[in-house]
Formats: sequence, structure tokens, C-alpha cells
Amino acid sequence: MPVKESSDELNPTLVVPEPSLGSATTAHTVGDYLALSIATCGVGYLPLMPGTFGSAVGVAIFLLLVQRANPVVVVVSTLAIAFAGIWAASRTEELSGRKDPGKVVVDEVAGQMIALLPLLVFTVTPLSVMVSFTLFRCFDIVKPYPAGRLEGLKGGFGIMCDDLVAGAYAAVIAAVIFSIL
Repeated sequence: MPVKESSDELNPTLVVPEPSLGSATTAHTVGDYLALSIATCGVGYLPLMPGTFGSAVGVAIFLLLVQRANPVVVVVSTLAIAFAGIWAASRTEELSGRKDPGKVVVDEVAGQMIALLPLLVFTVTPLSVMVSFTLFRCFDIVKPYPAGRLEGLKGGFGIMCDDLVAGAYAAVIAAVIFSIL
């Protein structure tokens, strides 16, 4: 039985039934390489903490967008990354023959960007970014309900949904914290 990989450092591996996985094949098309590029965001192949590095990529993209674009562009870009991530994660899962391959970190990128969205209303400071980053990583690892259950959905949708929910939880808590401070 195949083993479910995860970029979440503290979550246990899961054994999944064989029929739920695609066959392991070598990427041959430009689309396959594009899916792998989007899914790994350049850091998915790192041997240690790829999920944390994926979150750092999300912070970098968010900060670049905030400096150069209006808030609508930031939100639309976050949604575009999430939807592209669903496709790329599904394709990468098929190519690798593994459920939720650890090299897929686009889910962390999108989830982290969602966690940072309150900074469109509040001031962007190093402390506010660190708070959002830490909250997202905690929620991503703990996976409070319904995030943990959504991870069981098929394909890229399941890979992405738990992190999107973790990002939403982090965004709500961060907004509460920022409004108090």
C-alpha cells in the first residue's frame, strides 16, 4: 500500500488504498513540467521543512504584491494561486503516484497568503508578518476541524483545502490580534 506523504512536519503519514492513486509516470509534457513547477514553488524538493519554506515563499509573494499592486490585485492573485494549485497538485499527485506528495508546497503558499490578507487593512510590519506566519504554521500543523477532514478529499482539492482553511483561521485570529493592538 502506498504511503501518503505530507509537507507538514508533525503530521503522521497515512496509508491509502491503491486505487485512489494514479500510476507513477515520468513527466513528459510541458504541462507536466508546469504543474511540477507550480506545485513545488522552487522549494518543494528541499530535504528539510519544505512546508515552512513554502510558507516563506507565500510571504515573499504577498510582500512583493503589497508593495507594487492595489489590494484587489493581491486578493485576485491569492485566488489565482489557489486555483492553479488545485490543478498543479492534482497533476503532481498523478505524476508521482503518491497521495499528497511532500514536494507539493503550493498549498502552503496559498494558505500563507490568505493568513496575510488582514495586513491589507492593518499595517504591514515585520511583527505583523511574523504573527501571521506563526499562526498559519500552527494551524497548518494542528489542522483544527474541518481542516483535517478536508485533507481527505480527492486530488489537488484535498491537498489545497486544509491549508486554505488553516490560512482562514490564521487570518481571523491575526485580524483580532491586530485590531486589539
